[in-house]
Amino acid sequence: MNLFDLTWPTIHALDRNTPVIFPIAALEQHGPHLPVSTDSLLMGEIARRAELALGDRALFTPLQWLGNSHHHLDFSGTLSAEPRVYLDLLCGLLENFITHGFRRLLLLNGHGGNDVPGKQAVFEVRQKHRKNNEHLLLFATYWNLVQEPHRSHPDLSQKVMGHACEWETSMVLRLAPYLVKSHTLVAPQDFGTPFEPATRGWTMPDRSASGHVGDPRAATAEKGEALFATFSEAAVSMIERMAVWDGTTWNG
Repeated sequence: MNLFDLTWPTIHALDRNTPVIFPIAALEQHGPHLPVSTDSLLMGEIARRAELALGDRALFTPLQWLGNSHHHLDFSGTLSAEPRVYLDLLCGLLENFITHGFRRLLLLNGHGGNDVPGKQAVFEVRQKHRKNNEHLLLFATYWNLVQEPHRSHPDLSQKVMGHACEWETSMVLRLAPYLVKSHTLVAPQDFGTPFEPATRGWTMPDRSASGHVGDPRAATAEKGEALFATFSEAAVSMIERMAVWDGTTWNG
């Protein structure tokens, strides 16, 4: 089900244990060859496929295209909410549906920069409602729902998600190939080892002058379809786990 299509009485009549999914993404630069809409295009497609698979077993809100993208602001076209503003926005979305009485809420993410505020949002909202043990508040980034996504296709060389990389370029080629600009001419950009296992504060120019990380040259639409199928199935599986949660236990 999609919130856009429903009247308020229809929504009011839903079982309050229905999982509610908030797809969140970004609008930011994606190297010299992909559109600034990349994260939103990909997250929107995964949400669309999951919604189609789940039918009336889950409620999907419209995609939130504005994200936390300050680390990309050196590149023209990037739009970004201030980090605290974005965190408050996510908390507000969850609070809206808690006010409506819904108990099982998932921020389903398609942009790496949303990871920290997204996790903080579910933490903060849970503390605010700490006496209500029926709430299940989750944050998940779609590519982290699969243990080894690179096994989706035998020719995928990249092992983890990059930025405007083989994976993302392949998925845009599958979804909207007319938006991809000469990806086979883009030089690879190494992932590097930035003082791991520490977490480093960074901006994209610290890593890449062109705004991408990974190697988009090997991208194909076939690889993109394999990745879409894998990520969509994983999202459906997570939402199904939410639906059958017994409402009290830690495990799910």
